[in-house]
Parts: sequence; structure tokens; C-alpha cells
Amino acid sequence: MPKVVVLDFGSQYTQLIARKVREMGVFSEIFPFSIRLSRVKKENPDAIILSGGPQSVYGKNAPRFPRDVFEMGVPVLGVCYGLQLMSHLLGGKVVPTEKREYGFASLKIKDSKGLLSGIKDDSQVWMSHGDRVEKVPPGFVVTGGTAHCAVAVMEEREKKLFGVQFHPEVVHTEQGKKILSNFLFSIAELKPAWKMGSFIERKVEEIQQEVGKEKVVCGLSGGVDSLVTSLIVQKAISNRLFCIFVDNGLLRKGQYRELMEKFRKKLALNVVGVDASRRFLEALSGVSFPERKRKIIGRTFIRIFEEEAAKIGDVGFLAQGTIYPDVIESNPVRGPSDSIKSHHNVGGLPSRMKFKLIEPLRELFKDEVRALAGELGVDRDFILQHPFPGPGLAVRIVGEVTPDRVRLLQEADAILIDEIKKARLYHRLWQAFVVLLPVKAVGVMGDRRTYQSVVVIRLVQSVDGMTADWFPADSKLLSRVSNRIVNEVDGVNRVVYDITSKPPGTIEWE
Repeated sequence: MPKVVVLDFGSQYTQLIARKVREMGVFSEIFPFSIRLSRVKKENPDAIILSGGPQSVYGKNAPRFPRDVFEMGVPVLGVCYGLQLMSHLLGGKVVPTEKREYGFASLKIKDSKGLLSGIKDDSQVWMSHGDRVEKVPPGFVVTGGTAHCAVAVMEEREKKLFGVQFHPEVVHTEQGKKILSNFLFSIAELKPAWKMGSFIERKVEEIQQEVGKEKVVCGLSGGVDSLVTSLIVQKAISNRLFCIFVDNGLLRKGQYRELMEKFRKKLALNVVGVDASRRFLEALSGVSFPERKRKIIGRTFIRIFEEEAAKIGDVGFLAQGTIYPDVIESNPVRGPSDSIKSHHNVGGLPSRMKFKLIEPLRELFKDEVRALAGELGVDRDFILQHPFPGPGLAVRIVGEVTPDRVRLLQEADAILIDEIKKARLYHRLWQAFVVLLPVKAVGVMGDRRTYQSVVVIRLVQSVDGMTADWFPADSKLLSRVSNRIVNEVDGVNRVVYDITSKPPGTIEWE
């Protein structure tokens, strides 16, 4: 199967590059710029893409990569910083711009025989850079420019080395997908072979080889990621899979009972139910720091899985629904970008476990997992349910987690979801949820002064969870939700609305 390696130099759009490539049927994988060249060669890529990044190639700690990458004999596309690094390493000249160029620009095409084949002259592109290429390396030709950037596209067609100063992976670049398509299919001559059906077959074979005759436990969270994981593992090893669904006391109102029935009756999974709500809440008592919450929850889950596995006997593996964004956001060494947060099933795992991990979805984005669920016959309502964090409501309760605060949030959250569904907005949103703040506000209820909790309504739209926009909800809907929460949830007297996108914020508050 053809493969594209994306080297990450710190761009906020790196994940979009990988997703766009996969959307076109070619498997892609992101690696940090710090990876050794020998490892890149071991991946045996059919093409390489160098991402953008916030730094200057002349900076003291500028991310670099050996210039031998351009001698591997595979096509290379440099994007933004990737173009500048390519130029710098191969003998060109990069200089600071007088003023950082950020936003829309019009691409003037000088030569449309290569990367820009079929691209309309004066089409819109998205710029975000503080340096520019003043002189291209020997052998390169300039095939496109803008009013403020003479070298917007450069090409060395004989060696199949290409660079663009703009970002073809973002929707703001009108024909960005066509440019990427030209690179993948016309220049690199790849064939689209990345399909969900073939992915299932490959993972089933890998799991069978890895597990052998041993048993596997799979932790179900109630979300699509862990469910798809269990269904793939079940295909591979049948009745040697034992699913464990833990009530950690941090689920939505009524969620545990509802999901247990669905897992057993509709999906015919072998599920063991464990009520550990008191255990989790006691472990979280007095803890306010979000990273500690995640680690406590992750470790407690593992200990329960180990205990249940001991009852089953001869269990050697734990299957988890870890997906690619979990890995990217939890891993501080993937590139020059910072670690965003530890996901409970990545950074929150204890260093010593009795299990070996099976993570069949580790290389997939959320939208790919949903497509996979469809291939496996999961019903549409379950597939399109909103993502729910593994640590549950603990990361939607800012500050200490207590039984009373959990109850309060469950009630408020149930009202929001009810109103969202009545307004027929549920499937238009990526997530809709309530956050409980560790502050209180003065209010007046029944002619009496109150001093009660504040909650936040969060509605966002997204495709993969890596970026998100806040949803411009109708004021009448917000009014209904607010009135119901204040009137029906004892302990809340103020409701506010979060209008922060990702970036700069994250979807979850913790």
C-alpha cells in the first residue's frame, strides 16, 4: 500500500495535511522532524511532505532535517516552512519579509506543466509566513508567485522536489486539494488504496498474529472508538475477547444502564459490567489539577481491568480505542509543538502494566473511525453520537470532583442534550455539553438572594476534533436551556455561553 510520510515542523495544520492525503485514498503518517533519516527510510515512503512551522530557518533552535532526505529518490513537497527549509538546505536564499504575510493572496501562475497543472490563474491561496525565498536553489524554477511573494511555488521536476509557500491543506486555498492531488497522483504516481474495508482486513490479520491463542480484555467507554475496537478484535479472536464496561460515576445521566443493554442485546458483545463509581470518586477526592485527574482515572481503569482479567484468567492483552488525535495531543516529543494534554489512555497509563496493548485505531482520525463503524454495521445514531471523553465528566468539572458536583452537572447536561435534540441540532454539532465552574455567583430566586454555581454551555462544530468552531446558537434556544437549568437544577443560578474556537482554546475545558 502506498505511503506518505509527513514530517512535522510545528505547524498547526500538520494534521490537516495527513487527513487530506488520506481523504484522497493514500495512507499518510506524521513523524516529528527529530526522527532519524534511517527511520524514515525504514518506513519506505512513496512520497514525503515537509510541514509548515512557526520558526525561521535561521533561528537558533530552528527545526532541521538532514538534506539527504532530498537524495532518497522519492518525491518531496515542502509546505511553507518546508519550502524554506528545502531552499536553505539546497543552496537557495531565505530572507525575512518586511511584514509577516498572513491571510488570502492571489496566485499568479508562470508555468502550469507540473505541480500547478489544471490550477486556475489568480486562484486564492492562504499565506502564513514571516520569511520568504529570495533565491531558489540550483536546478529549481519558479512556477508561481503572488503580489508580495515572488517565490510562491518552486519546482525541480527532474528530482521531483517541490515547494509551496502557501498552505494547500486548508480550505481557504481554493484549489489546494487539486495541488495535493497533482503531487500524489501525477508526480509521485501513487494509486489510491487506503480504504476502510482493507484496513479492517489488515488489522484482523495483525491482531491474530500478535495475540495468538491468548485472551484479550477491551475497556468499553460508551463511545464509538472503543466499540469499533471491540468489534475488530472480536472479528479476529471471537469468544476470546472479554469486554469490560466500568461505571466510574462520571458518565452522563442514565448512560450506564442504557449502554449495557445496547452492548449486550443489539451488538451481542460479551460484556462484564463493573460498578466502581465510589472507587473513582474517592480516588479523585481533593484533586483539582486536570492532569492529575486524568492520570488517576487512567490508572484506576487499568487496575480494574487487571482485577477483572484475573477473574477471567490467562488474559495477556488490553485493547483500547486510542485514536490518532489522542496520540498527537498527548505526545510532547512528536515535534516542536507542545503537548496539549494527556489523554487518559495514552499519557494517563501507569508505567507498569500486566497487559500488552492492542490499539487498532491508533493511526486513524475520528471521521475515519466513524466510517469504519459503518463498515462494521454499527447503527447510524451510535456512529454519529457526540464524542465523550474517556475520563468522563471529571474533565468537565473544573476543580474538585465530588458526588454533589457530578450530580449537578449530570442534570444540567441532560437538559442541554434534550433541548439540542428537540431543536434538531444534535447531528449538526460535533459536541454539545455543559461545564461546571469552581466559582459561585450571586442571584435572586423567589425574591431571595442566592449564591450558587455557574455552568458553561459549549457547542462546537468540527470534522475531526483537531480544530473546531463555536456554534452561533439561536438566542431563543440558549434562553430555553438557561431557564431550564436554573429552574430545574438545584444549585445553579447562572449560565454562560463559550464562544472560543480551537485553536486557541481546546474543545474540552480540561
